[in-house]
Amino acid sequence: MNYSKTNVMSGPSKGQGKAALNNMKYEVANELGVNLKQGYNGDITSKEAGYVGGYMVKRMIDQVESQHSNG
Repeated sequence: MNYSKTNVMSGPSKGQGKAALNNMKYEVANELGVNLKQGYNGDITSKEAGYVGGYMVKRMIDQVESQHSNG
């Protein structure tokens, strides 16, 4: 999935950004085999939650670096 480029002057609204992060969270969890569902996820381990969050950060850093090298 491709997440849109943003800049300081015309970034996404707060709701759009939150929706994009949520979509990324479920996409990453699915790729990593973590059974993440809508709502309460207290049944996943801290390790799994950290794995999903860490991979999301890695993906966002990769996207920014790619944007800077292409722009």
